[in-house]
Amino acid sequence: MGLQQKVMEQMKAAMRAKDAVALESFRAIKSALLLAQTSGTGGEMTEEEEVKLVQKLVKQRKDSAAIFKEQGREDLAEPELAQVAVIEQFLPEQLTEEEIEKVVVQTIDATGASGMKDMGKVMGMVSKELAGQADGKTISAIVKQKLA
Repeated sequence: MGLQQKVMEQMKAAMRAKDAVALESFRAIKSALLLAQTSGTGGEMTEEEEVKLVQKLVKQRKDSAAIFKEQGREDLAEPELAQVAVIEQFLPEQLTEEEIEKVVVQTIDATGASGMKDMGKVMGMVSKELAGQADGKTISAIVKQKLA
């Protein structure tokens, strides 16, 4: 079952349960899917594209929540974080920092990367390998730590 069908099923369940946060989250995913399908190719999205889209939605909400917290607006940050929790269920299981670190070390060994000048090469390979299983910010921090 594709992401769109899963979202529709969850949306119906959220309507029945009168869960406003979940419903708003599912509508955001559905809207982003429709927008992505109608712009450009117009065809079905691959699973990889769907994961990237969901990651983008999660990142937008996390960034918004961080900005709201900086401004002392917990009342606005909480709904954003609640939506993150709902949307993340459509992502593959996320790896721990130790698992990400292991992949980063293997990639550094395989490429022979020696310093920060090789960060782009390592980031590209690790990001491709861990697509959907780790966010770029975490990968970047680990790569910087290992190459420094």
